[in-house]
Amino acid sequence: MKTFHITGTCIPEENFMVNISDKLEQVMALIKMKKYIVINRPRQYGKTTTLAALRRLLADSDEYVATRLSFEGVGDLMFSNEEEFCQSFFDLLARDFQIKKNGYSDLFNDRIDKIKGFKTLSLAITEIMSSIDKKIILIIDEVDKSRDNQIFISFLGLLREKYLAAREGCDITFHSVILAGLYDIKSLKLQIRPESEKKYNSPWNIAVEFTGDMSFSPLEIESMLLDYVETTGRKMDIKAVSEKIHFWTNGYPFLVSKLCKMVDEELLPKRENKNWDVVDIEWAVSKLLTEINTLFESLAKNLEDNPILFELIKTILVGYEDIDFDLLDPYINFAKLYGMIRENEDGKIRMHNKIFEERLTNYYTSVLSRKNGDVLGKVREAYIGLDGNLDFRMVMLKFQETIKEKYNSHDYLKSDKFLENELRMLFMVFLKPILNGIGFCFKEVQTGAEKRLDLIVLFKKQKFVVEMKIWRGDEYHKAGIIQLKDYMQAESVQEGYMLISNKNRTKDFYSEDEDGIFCVYI
Repeated sequence: MKTFHITGTCIPEENFMVNISDKLEQVMALIKMKKYIVINRPRQYGKTTTLAALRRLLADSDEYVATRLSFEGVGDLMFSNEEEFCQSFFDLLARDFQIKKNGYSDLFNDRIDKIKGFKTLSLAITEIMSSIDKKIILIIDEVDKSRDNQIFISFLGLLREKYLAAREGCDITFHSVILAGLYDIKSLKLQIRPESEKKYNSPWNIAVEFTGDMSFSPLEIESMLLDYVETTGRKMDIKAVSEKIHFWTNGYPFLVSKLCKMVDEELLPKRENKNWDVVDIEWAVSKLLTEINTLFESLAKNLEDNPILFELIKTILVGYEDIDFDLLDPYINFAKLYGMIRENEDGKIRMHNKIFEERLTNYYTSVLSRKNGDVLGKVREAYIGLDGNLDFRMVMLKFQETIKEKYNSHDYLKSDKFLENELRMLFMVFLKPILNGIGFCFKEVQTGAEKRLDLIVLFKKQKFVVEMKIWRGDEYHKAGIIQLKDYMQAESVQEGYMLISNKNRTKDFYSEDEDGIFCVYI
């Protein structure tokens, strides 16, 4: 019986999968042009599954043989010296399933003992490629596992030299080589150089980067859900469910499959109605945000290991500063490699998806709450009315009271850093125990002179629109009121909220209603 799969390679006969034929066609176009290719994507982004699908596509080809190698788990002996590496490389090729299937194993086995280093390896590759009637595509997956090894980098240099010579008609080599992993080859080079010698020159500057979008579009998610419906007989509004999944995941492959798996295997068995509803995705998101998994652990570890990256992501989450998506900045580049961020239509940095945004906001607020102790204030029940609804005015006023009691005696409260960064994060800290397990908080950055941060707070069936801004005078404030009312209309809410940071100490902590908007000054 088919299942949703989240670990390792997805198999079409066993797992529900999106239709990735468009992505495979893009890779095939590069292969036909004899390109050497790098596929760099974040962890659990479908690289291995895509390569497996590519091999299946080519399995019955009369023209190509796609062989896949991975140096993960081969041990350290292979990288101890040139001879050991070259012989082990040929041994791995000889044992590859597609090489065996096409009857080429003996061509590699017969030459293993004659290979003493890169020179004899190069000659052996030329001899074999000259003697067979198909084009060999060499795929090396999990290339990052060898990023600290000089022998592997030298091996890439060998492939590069053979590629260049073949283009000039002076050699014969692999038709195409695909390297897949988290880091690009330039990053591999950076990893092995002594600190004083780090440079950007790469042994793999011949390769093209596969720029195809490997995230799943709503239409591609629909293809997987359609397969599910046809296989199980269960019903759902496929388009609506697909769009909701994409809303939360932005097509991140692991997250897409994870949400589906949670609904299918954890939620549906507990209820009589086995059909899917859009709200089931919200349930899965709520549960996922409380879980610990390898993807979330990897994100947190990368932040903890790099203080500059930690502050960069915090700045993005707080939303005060719009940062250009400039990959020449190494920390922005790392954030992209780790799958944390994306580029929006204005060329600015945004978090890759709302699940990462929520999970990392929870991570940062946990760090901050440990530092600030009682800033969390009262538990959720203190803000719930007799009708079971959240009293958001009370939430705003209690937050104002908490900040006044805790920080008003400190000069730190008057600083720009507090007003523009820490206060925003503290408000998210304050909301965390109120919303945890029931609601969500979406952050939408509004660019311009006001540098606003709009929050959409969902609690059960309630929706609240909150604008967080710095006081910059009456003119900007009036413009902000108009903008927030437009935003309220777009979000179909009757009342809006404005949290205003004001370092002018002539103003007291107070609140007021202004044209349907509840304004709280801090």
